[in-house]
Amino acid sequence: MSKIRILPEILSNKIAAGEVVERPASVVKELVENALDADSSRIRVEIERGGRSLIRVADNGIGMSRDDAMLAIERYATSKIFTDPDLFSIKTLGFRGEALPSIASVSRFYLVTREKGSDTATAIYVEGGKLKKVTEAGAPAGTMITVKHLFFNTPARRKFMKSIATEMGHIADSVSRMALGWPAINFQLYHNGKHVKSWSATSDPVTRVSEVLGSGIKGRLHELKADANGYRVSGWVCDQSIFRHTSRSVFIYINGRFVKDNLIQHALFEAYSGRLMKGQFPLAVLFISVPYDRVDVNVHPTKSQVRFAEPNTVHELVKTAVSTALKRADRPGWTFASTSSESRQPSLMDTPQISETGSAFHTTASEAGMPASGSKARESFTRNVGTPPQRENQPCLWGGKPFGDLRVIGQLYQTYILCESSEGLVLIDQHAAHERIRFEKLKASLRHMEMASQQVVVSETIDLSYREAEILLKLIPSLKTIGLEIEPFGGNTFSVKSVPALLEGVHIQPLIVEMVDKIAELGIPCDLEAALDRCLTVMACHQSVRANLRLSDTEIKALLEELDECENPSHCPHGRPIRITWSRRFLEKSFGRIV
Repeated sequence: MSKIRILPEILSNKIAAGEVVERPASVVKELVENALDADSSRIRVEIERGGRSLIRVADNGIGMSRDDAMLAIERYATSKIFTDPDLFSIKTLGFRGEALPSIASVSRFYLVTREKGSDTATAIYVEGGKLKKVTEAGAPAGTMITVKHLFFNTPARRKFMKSIATEMGHIADSVSRMALGWPAINFQLYHNGKHVKSWSATSDPVTRVSEVLGSGIKGRLHELKADANGYRVSGWVCDQSIFRHTSRSVFIYINGRFVKDNLIQHALFEAYSGRLMKGQFPLAVLFISVPYDRVDVNVHPTKSQVRFAEPNTVHELVKTAVSTALKRADRPGWTFASTSSESRQPSLMDTPQISETGSAFHTTASEAGMPASGSKARESFTRNVGTPPQRENQPCLWGGKPFGDLRVIGQLYQTYILCESSEGLVLIDQHAAHERIRFEKLKASLRHMEMASQQVVVSETIDLSYREAEILLKLIPSLKTIGLEIEPFGGNTFSVKSVPALLEGVHIQPLIVEMVDKIAELGIPCDLEAALDRCLTVMACHQSVRANLRLSDTEIKALLEELDECENPSHCPHGRPIRITWSRRFLEKSFGRIV
């Protein structure tokens, strides 16, 4: 007897359902995607008991004829693919021809649909994959699909379902994501007969973004737009003051399809590099338009992943667009306080914790009880920032001198610089500010190759896998141009012969392994600059003035004017904020001057 058998159709449908229908939210996603493909302007989703008892999706789309409705519940039947080229140029959300029969095979399935212009609707009932009834019915134009008792005939699958609240949470998230990506569509969500949420159709996408993600972020959203070689990216990112502790608030849409994509996420996180601390994630909504024949959406049964024909183009486009938006957001929001002697008011900041600018700032480190390291920090500070900078390299990136024109009030705890602007009180972390200045100077030196290569005393070896070794071999010429010389050492082992003098003392192996890992994971050329930035961050930190160091008024002025030259004057390279601002309104409200 043969050991290989043809599976019964019902069993094969159940297997397909296992790929497509993971949980009730998967059913909702498939049905709503079909509704969107049907040119609907209104979609209503009704749920009972977290999808265990009932899932119903109704739309006002184009509907189906009787013949099309019958074919729709057959496997491999679709209206969206006809030829081989169609398979590699998908223009719709649904296309596999598996969703409806897969869902129907593990539920009690009702389909009612009427084409616009038709007098009657078609009603179909399928139970556990078996067609039970086909009748005519009265119904409005569009389609309504009801799924009852999901997994009733596959108890092993049903027992893996979570609580009603958990499953309903997944459904709400799924509908929210689709509502976010399709602002021109009216969505309604109900649970156990109660209204959960509605999203009215809008022509202003940012309105939908704030509705889905919370109205509190509306004023903190920064728009981005960019295009290149037929690719377009648009959307919104929040400034660094709003962050999450997971990546769940990163919403990526490829040609209208919500996806989880490591390449896009990597580009986004690289753009935020130095703006968020470790463990913090941005809040972003990205819409990416890709030529249909340059993206493969057929790489996962749930259509939640894609593959790009030109990943590097997409990566750089997203990174550049987000970086540009964030740089605009970095601009200080205050106007300049006058620094003339006539406008200067007497300061009452004479408590032991606060030093007023003037002679008190000239106290030496030893007089202030500073350890030896503090003296070294002052020497480094004086050498690097001790005098007002000569503006020969470039003008202030913001126009004017947002930091240099602040009126300095004093120092708090010998750590924070207190300044006055017309907006309110500005507090600047002196270590974070100096760290940013040093980092950008080191980065400029690296960029302009103002460094010498230095032979290592003891060669450092790097062991890699076969694939990683092949990648590193291709990188060797590029690495050599910045003074990082690496040679094959036999097999998959490499030896570091020389390093840039700027990176002397830095452990090189993690740097190389990180670059190679990213290339292997994402399939794009390495971002050498980003990897080197991590080294420069450590160097800048060690070379920067520390907290608990009293600064003179000249040193403070120099620090602020150097900050004006920085590309990102908002955050240190680790992502900590350099400044915080307390508005005049906040201060007056806190003291009860206004209500």
